[in-house]
Amino acid sequence: MTSFVAAAAALTSGEPLWRTIEQPLVLRLAVTAAGLALIAAELWWFLARHGEAVAAREGERGLQEITITVDGGYSPARVRLIAGRPVRLTFHRLDPSGCVAKVIVPDFRRSLDLTLNARTSLELPAMEPGEYPFHCGMAMVRGVLEVV
Repeated sequence: MTSFVAAAAALTSGEPLWRTIEQPLVLRLAVTAAGLALIAAELWWFLARHGEAVAAREGERGLQEITITVDGGYSPARVRLIAGRPVRLTFHRLDPSGCVAKVIVPDFRRSLDLTLNARTSLELPAMEPGEYPFHCGMAMVRGVLEVV
């Protein structure tokens, strides 16, 4: 209650309720540099390529097949495919978080619910050369299909 009385007295006297403590220039520069480094790390994490693409293997009926493990991310996150041939993506979900419970392939308007500790497959038609992204339901976990 006394702090309330002191604050009320400060308001009536025209004094500010807080005072500014000047920080040394070195400390201000260090905090700014650390903040910029964290921003750069976040941009790298979400936007940069992570690892080389893994080629899908030849499956039955000319289908390209690959298993993608879902555990804190997609592994592999980059899949190399041959143009003009259909593909079967098999997702093996180990991560219990709700974010990775669904995978979305926006270029094909396809989505797939992933069951925990199970393998779930998604077949896609033959593709033209290019890159086709896929991601979790919140678009935080991402992968790419590289078609060559």
